[in-house]
Amino acid sequence: MSLKKASTALARFTVLDLTRVRSGPTAIRQLADWGANVIKVEMPEKADKSLLGGPREGSDFQNLHRNKRSLTLNLKSDQGVEIFKKLVTNADVVVENFRPDVKTRLGIDYDSLKALNPKLVYASISGFGQDGPYKDRPGFDQIAQGMGGLMSITGLPGQGPVRAGIPIADLTAGLFCAQGIMIALLEREASGEGQWIQTSLLQAQAFMLDFQASRWLVDQDVPDQAGNNHPTIIPMGVFETADGHMNIAAGGKAIWRRFCAATELTELLDHPDYAKAADRSINRDALNKIIEAKTKLQTTDHWVQFLNDNGVPCGEINTIDQVFTNPQVKHLGLAQKINSTERGEIELVGQPIDMSRTPSKLAEPPPTCGEHTDEVLADIGYSVEEIARLREAEII
Repeated sequence: MSLKKASTALARFTVLDLTRVRSGPTAIRQLADWGANVIKVEMPEKADKSLLGGPREGSDFQNLHRNKRSLTLNLKSDQGVEIFKKLVTNADVVVENFRPDVKTRLGIDYDSLKALNPKLVYASISGFGQDGPYKDRPGFDQIAQGMGGLMSITGLPGQGPVRAGIPIADLTAGLFCAQGIMIALLEREASGEGQWIQTSLLQAQAFMLDFQASRWLVDQDVPDQAGNNHPTIIPMGVFETADGHMNIAAGGKAIWRRFCAATELTELLDHPDYAKAADRSINRDALNKIIEAKTKLQTTDHWVQFLNDNGVPCGEINTIDQVFTNPQVKHLGLAQKINSTERGEIELVGQPIDMSRTPSKLAEPPPTCGEHTDEVLADIGYSVEEIARLREAEII
């Protein structure tokens, strides 16, 4: 195989990638970055001029599709499906995020492929699930953010619903899908059998509500928008400084005492409005004004250094460019260089996990469309002449 491996951790697994847009490619990126042999199955350019997920040279496509090979295959043709099924017989994983009915119509649903390869791990991501009353609805990230409750608790109080600044439903659905795949591969070592993994944007978003969900499920407390304030830990939020803004997290008895001592606000410790956590919650707005009157006297850099030195968690609020010039982010090596076919040398964000023996790296840029078609087909026994005929017939 011509592709350089991103890691040795998952190198023994072959993954067939039928995904598009974001949630599916996010799942695949987790596998490809850890060395899985990922084959991205794409429609031939003559059959499908669209590039769902943006143009290949775009930053989004470059970020999502590294460390994999590309095979063009027209799955709307019987011969294309036949070739795909040959690939399935030797694959470990298939991942798709079609609408729930599409895979069955094409004849590449789990039951059909399981008959060819009982060890196959088949993973599906959808908007709302593979069955149920909403299964046929088209699913998009912002729709899931709204239906999953996130937009009702994001933004300033009274502002109205606000979406998160990243496609969190898409991203978390992809991450949960990848986790499910790896759980299934681990379980397969004991049972010898594959299984069908299903997740959706709605499931992922509802799960990500976390403690906000439990506030309702356990206590029947419906959370509201809290803006930049933490919903339950006080004081924790954004405070203005002499030259900008910063985050301070001074909740908890010990940290609250350290904060008051460091900022010379010790009179608050015994004040009836602020002495206890419950009091600080009731009088949060007044307390924030007192704290902000103090923080406005010095710069963000001053307070970040001073408060951290005094054991009070805090930090600057960076723009995206400032994130990647931050000395700790640079030390962690999150931005990694890679030579893109379309863009030349660029930087992308690598995996946020360090492994002592099997690290991940950006080994290969996104493939050009169909770049590895001949190689992949040769691996499953097709001759040069057969490949040429398939190309002429626009199967590949």
